[in-house]
Amino acid sequence: MPYGPVWDHVLEYYTKSIHSPEKILILKYEEMLKDPIDGLVRMANFIGCPFSEDEMKNDVVGKIVEFCSFNKLKDLDVNKNGAGNVPNNYIFRKAVVGDLQNYMTPEMAHKLDEITIEKLRDSTFTY
Repeated sequence: MPYGPVWDHVLEYYTKSIHSPEKILILKYEEMLKDPIDGLVRMANFIGCPFSEDEMKNDVVGKIVEFCSFNKLKDLDVNKNGAGNVPNNYIFRKAVVGDLQNYMTPEMAHKLDEITIEKLRDSTFTY
């Protein structure tokens, strides 16, 4: 990796988020997929622009989540043709947890899990 191992960056941001939670918000992909409304509300609160009671009542959050959904974004004309020499299916896959099984062998996934466990073992970061 040109800027060092990804685990080093994850741990650095995670550690800083514990000491300065007002400066760093960590949202995990699986959490966002499970409850995108909660994730968006957390982001809005984090950046100091919480949704008003009226906005919550009128489902503004739900409308934003739908507008920014994976299916909506991948179907935009600008995203249908890929980026430069990178085909669209490299950028937009399925947006499901566990899709790596379509791109990695079980052995590769197991090795990556082992490396991740080793690199993050001394932290309280969970994934």
